[in-house]
Amino acid sequence: MKPYLNLFFGLFSLFIYSQQSDNVDFKSAMVDLSFNTSEKLVMGNLTYEFEILKPVDSIYLDAVGMIFKNVKLNKSTAKWDNDGDKFWLLERLVPNKKYQLSFTYQVSPKKALYFVGWDNEAPNQIWTQGQGKYTSHWLPSLDDTNDKIEFDLQVTFDKAYEVVANGKLVNKNEKNGKITWTYDMERPMSSYLVALAIGDYDKKEEISKSGKPIEMYYYPKDSMRVEPTYRFSKTMFDFLESEIGVAYPWQNYKQVPVHDFLYAGMENTSTTIFADSFVIDSISFVDKNYVNVNAHELAHQWFGDYVTAKNGDHHWLQEGFATYYALLAEREVFGENYYFQRLYEYYQELMQQERAGQGTSLLNPKSSSLTFYKHGAWVLHALKDKVGDEAFEKAVRNYLNKHAYSLVETNDFISEVEQASGLNLHGFQLLWIENVKFPQEQAYELLMKSAYIQEYEMADCEMNSGKCAYYLNSGVSDWTKSKVIAQVPDKVTVDLFNSGWEVRQAIAESVSKIPQNLKESYESLLNDPSYKTIEAALYHLWINFPEDRATYFKQTKDLVGFPDKNIRLLWLALALSSPNFEPENNETYYYELLDYTSPRFGFEVRLGAFQYLDALKGCNDICQDNLKQATKHHNWRMSKFAKEMLERLKPVQN
Repeated sequence: MKPYLNLFFGLFSLFIYSQQSDNVDFKSAMVDLSFNTSEKLVMGNLTYEFEILKPVDSIYLDAVGMIFKNVKLNKSTAKWDNDGDKFWLLERLVPNKKYQLSFTYQVSPKKALYFVGWDNEAPNQIWTQGQGKYTSHWLPSLDDTNDKIEFDLQVTFDKAYEVVANGKLVNKNEKNGKITWTYDMERPMSSYLVALAIGDYDKKEEISKSGKPIEMYYYPKDSMRVEPTYRFSKTMFDFLESEIGVAYPWQNYKQVPVHDFLYAGMENTSTTIFADSFVIDSISFVDKNYVNVNAHELAHQWFGDYVTAKNGDHHWLQEGFATYYALLAEREVFGENYYFQRLYEYYQELMQQERAGQGTSLLNPKSSSLTFYKHGAWVLHALKDKVGDEAFEKAVRNYLNKHAYSLVETNDFISEVEQASGLNLHGFQLLWIENVKFPQEQAYELLMKSAYIQEYEMADCEMNSGKCAYYLNSGVSDWTKSKVIAQVPDKVTVDLFNSGWEVRQAIAESVSKIPQNLKESYESLLNDPSYKTIEAALYHLWINFPEDRATYFKQTKDLVGFPDKNIRLLWLALALSSPNFEPENNETYYYELLDYTSPRFGFEVRLGAFQYLDALKGCNDICQDNLKQATKHHNWRMSKFAKEMLERLKPVQN
């Protein structure tokens, strides 16, 4: 093709792409799926129903790297083309006529749907992560969020596994060792929210006050971790329905943990998928729990799924709202002080971003996650303070009800707040939303409305060193005392060990040089119900008192820690670094640490094991083989780390 024709075709294609939502309305999709796990293939039969709004001679579906067959339009053979990125239906289509497009397809997706474990020791799973515009890598669909479609999924798979998808399970049919699971969605959604998870699961079910089923999935081996993992789930569901003032908009709500997920969680419509590193025991709950992620993804069911930002310029309407309402839900279970503490932390992070010269407007689609999430949450906190609770809550209700199952822009929300409050918010919008700088002074004034934050700000040993002892022995909060301890660890006394877990954890982390008079009290930290505290205490005791290492090892030998095995990995590394401790078991300990680099463990465990082996100069051939395997891992953090470590391990060339 001549160069100028290439250019012409490219411009024409861009015009067609940008105009398609004006020309065609995809109504529903019936998706019938099966899988070949050995070849990592998705095989589907798909039927779309759509209406034409303006006469056209072609329409498209986003479809990356797919093979199509049996293409029919209204049950007759149709003209079509496939350019590797898009499927084109090449037919003259007219308004006021309903159409049905059907075809079969298969694809080996490079992203968005992952076959985990089928060729290694990881748990056998299939799960999706299509956020943004990636569902088209496994399902012919529409990347543009402006198209909302009712997706009904039917999935056939080995009966030994559970299949979870969007919507309500309406049928299970077993035949020849397989089960066909049929899920029904009653309402439309953007394609990026279509979800699927297949694995070995049991589930616990609760019913919300409003009668909605809440399904909480877990691995059978983790039955004792269900309560701490999903703690407060029903409480937060009921709270958000009440606080938002609009009923939960879907048939049910499901949450499914998966192995080596790409992020913390994803708010697929009615079906949140989250990282199984949040599946925890009760001790972990103090330091690392699922509550915030749980609340955030649940809030998205209204803000992002029910109403969806029209484009990236308004992405904060999803992430800022989900972050803010998650904070409100956490306030419901942890209290007002916790809410302001988190707001203060967000404030500090945003100011650090400002100091680095990386601040951007909330309406900049290239803004950082910090801006979309935490600056967005701050906007809503400030706005509610400005207009009052009643007007704010009324505006949110009207905003959601008016734009139900459709698309929104920032002005859609602001106009509702103006109508509900009677205020002109142009100045507020310029300052808080359009401004490239985070409004530090105004945010600080809002923080100072909390006596809890006032106290924290007041107690600063770096500014007033003469009052350090007073702060540590006064009635200030444990959070405030923890700040002072970090500033002046040498001021810690025996009496401070009688404080709550937060102060004791600050001591474990900050007092790295342990004086003899604190030794006995410091050793008590190894008994704390906090894996973070124990990890820090074990390391510092090992450094300070080598003569007692065997005692510390025996005391903590059976502890594993968080799902990333933080304590066990540290224990093994320290044991291998202690020549006089059980030298006869060195090989056993080494191979246990080495085993944690294998694919059957989550990437967080593997990262920790690789790091310790690197520090010990003990990454042998098996370790390096596991590193090479990890370079192809679907999780970018794992693959990036593995590539960098392999590069470091290369022999130096003379």
